Amino acid sequence: MTDDLSRHLDIALRHASEGVTRTPIPRLEISVGQATEATSPCLYRSMICFILRGSKEVALNEDLLRYDPAQYLISALDLPLSGRICDADDGASYVAVSMTLDPALLAEVAVSMPASRDAEPQGVGIAINPMTVPLRDTLLRLLALLDTPHDIPGLAPIIERELFYRLLQGPQGRLLRQIAQPDGALGRIRRAVAWIRDHHATRLRIEALCDASGMSRASLHRHFVALTGLSPIQYQKQLRLQEARQLLLAGDHSASDVAFAVGYESASQFSREYVRQFGAPPVRDIRQIRQAIDGPVASTVI
Repeated sequence: MTDDLSRHLDIALRHASEGVTRTPIPRLEISVGQATEATSPCLYRSMICFILRGSKEVALNEDLLRYDPAQYLISALDLPLSGRICDADDGASYVAVSMTLDPALLAEVAVSMPASRDAEPQGVGIAINPMTVPLRDTLLRLLALLDTPHDIPGLAPIIERELFYRLLQGPQGRLLRQIAQPDGALGRIRRAVAWIRDHHATRLRIEALCDASGMSRASLHRHFVALTGLSPIQYQKQLRLQEARQLLLAGDHSASDVAFAVGYESASQFSREYVRQFGAPPVRDIRQIRQAIDGPVASTVI
């Protein structure tokens, strides 16, 4: 399957540079990065990701997931993870294509399909599945539109619908259908996640989170942990620590200034939790990353 992605790779590299490139195709991005020894924070959005070259390891709580061109990844909601880009076999750069999932379009496509008895999805809201020939071919036609940008407005929506159709036929069809159902458990947790993301620097109020999701405290906690692998408070902490790492990497901010900026009331508590999350105090961690990577860390590369 990897060899069959050479045309995809040629197109992607013609239209992308190092880092993340937003393409003229709505919600489609191309990521190009180099292998790193250190892990970097990354926020996996609600998306589908295809790796064209290389591989990536991501840590979700205590689980380590690795995927490469033989698989595709589906993330049902925004998940704060730590990841590490791995080289391709020949030492070449990592290249991936990601598309943010549109719940409304997923719903339209799902309604047009025959009813099916989907397998029960795994508990957490992220899944890795084998790449298929129909998906590979559909992705190629979508990427090929980058060479004829005047065709994008007319053809990209059609090909995106076909891509979603293929995904809905796959092993995560039920998970994708849940994304398209705003009143289901996944839809409600997606709203809770959005609330935490928008208020991550303020004290977490469970009552406000229940109001945003339309769930009771018990139901919210149960479904939140099942889908993200984290409690709401742990999820907020992950977002805070990842943003803190980004702020430290981006400039000459002191650790204490960053701690207060992301919502911590105590610099010492921030330092303790930073060490637990990243394995070293803030100053040492940032120094190690800068030594390991020539230039800014590609933490947003998916």
